[in-house]
Amino acid sequence: MSTVSKLISGLEKKYRVFSVLSPISMIGEVVMETVIPLLMAKIIDNGIANKDISYVLRMGLLMVALSLISLAFGALGGVFAAQGATGFSRNLRRNVFAKIQTFSFGNIDRFSTSSLVTRLTTDITNLQNTYQMVVRMCFRAPFMLISGTIMACLINLKLATVFFIAIPFLGLFLFLIGRNAFPRFNRMMKQYDHLNNTVQENLNAIRVVKSYVRGKHENEKFSNAADAVRKAQVFAEKLVVLTLPLMQLVMYACIIVVLWFGGRMIAFGDMQTGELISFITYIGQILMSLMMLSMVFIMLVLSRTSIGRVVEVLDEKPEITSPEPISMIDADGKSVKGAFNRVPNGSIDFKDVSFSYHKDPSNCVLNDVNLHIESGQMVGIIGGTGASKSTLVSMIPRLYDVLSGTVSVGGIDVRKYDLKALRDGVAMVLQKNVLFSGTIKDNLRWGDENAGDAEIIEACRAADAYEFVSSFPDGFETDLGQGGVNLSGGQKQRLCIARALLKKPKILILDDSTSAVDTATDARIRSALRSSLPETTKIIIAQRINSVQDADVIFVMDNGRIDGVGTHEQLLESNAIYREVYESQQSKN
Repeated sequence: MSTVSKLISGLEKKYRVFSVLSPISMIGEVVMETVIPLLMAKIIDNGIANKDISYVLRMGLLMVALSLISLAFGALGGVFAAQGATGFSRNLRRNVFAKIQTFSFGNIDRFSTSSLVTRLTTDITNLQNTYQMVVRMCFRAPFMLISGTIMACLINLKLATVFFIAIPFLGLFLFLIGRNAFPRFNRMMKQYDHLNNTVQENLNAIRVVKSYVRGKHENEKFSNAADAVRKAQVFAEKLVVLTLPLMQLVMYACIIVVLWFGGRMIAFGDMQTGELISFITYIGQILMSLMMLSMVFIMLVLSRTSIGRVVEVLDEKPEITSPEPISMIDADGKSVKGAFNRVPNGSIDFKDVSFSYHKDPSNCVLNDVNLHIESGQMVGIIGGTGASKSTLVSMIPRLYDVLSGTVSVGGIDVRKYDLKALRDGVAMVLQKNVLFSGTIKDNLRWGDENAGDAEIIEACRAADAYEFVSSFPDGFETDLGQGGVNLSGGQKQRLCIARALLKKPKILILDDSTSAVDTATDARIRSALRSSLPETTKIIIAQRINSVQDADVIFVMDNGRIDGVGTHEQLLESNAIYREVYESQQSKN
């Protein structure tokens, strides 16, 4: 698929129609503008020279009519171009955003968040402006250039040779500018990425910035990033700004040459005054069309970088996809066409699993992991910081794929599942508690968009969240603001757990998701999970021994490996790491 096809893929019919109507309107405008100088020449050479006032009036009224028609065509062309361009940018943003939603964590890791934001905003805005200019100017300017040159040649071929000297010179100049300006604009957009990253980082961590009184430092960091953008932009644009003065130089030089030789031709009777005036008008049209083309050229140079950055996202192949449809037997023993579309139970098996974020076997964060978890068990995972506990559980819903080995859920390799089916069967509460703008009920229904009030209340009771939600004046209709800014850390964690419970998953993973609640609340949540979800496999990653000591089985991780497996009592006897953590926490208590 060509680059243009990728950019306009899925563009709605009405916007395609607008994009076609705009150049048609521009051509109509040019036709009118091409005829007007001929009428002006007739007025001078026939009407004024013969003192025929009625002829002058007739031609004058015709010129006014053609001017109004030209104005109407131009206005319509502008409206159609704006409509087409806004539809194009809307469609492109939708396509890019939809593509990002298909990315695995590995794909997203290759693009920084700030870079993706820049591509969805600044880059696509650049393409929108270019698209609008292209559908107008890329038809109007060449058509005017050709029609103006033809008319000038018909008036006086010798005098028109000035264009055939000036145009190749300008073309060579524009080519040299474009070739040297592109890498400069590419560097400029990378500086935009850095600027957006600085802003995003500051806003996400604004509480930390204020608590450490680092506002001055952040201001300086932002000023440096903004100044880097300014310098990169100046460096890029100081080359392309040469285009306009050169165009004006050529325009005025052509006018001087035409006036000199045209005046001599009039003096010798080889040309009439009206013809010279209309010829000069055509010069203006021709050179104006060249200036329009130079503006389009500048926009194309700028947008070439943006096109590459947007297409890079559209061309990115998701690392993790559902398997190709094949004939298979599903969990109920029925023949189906496609991937496995239901998780039968919550059993989990890791067999010789190794994983590297960089796909480098010599730099694995998980090494030869083997474990078995029965469906319905409550499992604890504990280990030091950097032991790869979160990475381990990310393999279960295929947020990442293994480098080697297999991960099975319900006795089926996770790579054989339809992704939606697999992830519907696994609920994760991540270390970072993510809530969205909207009400509490809106956020909880991410777990089940059709959940009734009774189900929502039951999930909140199990997550020990019902009491504090009920204390709000608006209850479940309380607006959380952006990211739940009006909630405490513990409240966010409990709402995230309630949201996961509404999925009624086969596997529930709590990744250090009770760290912000007290031990009594933690115990109540674990007790509720055991009683309300007897058939769901519950995996609890924690730093506190108290959070996992009543689990059916506990896995101790160290440096990406399973260092010990057993119950709380067994590990106290047999595992040095577990015993050391337990004793250190007991001494603190």
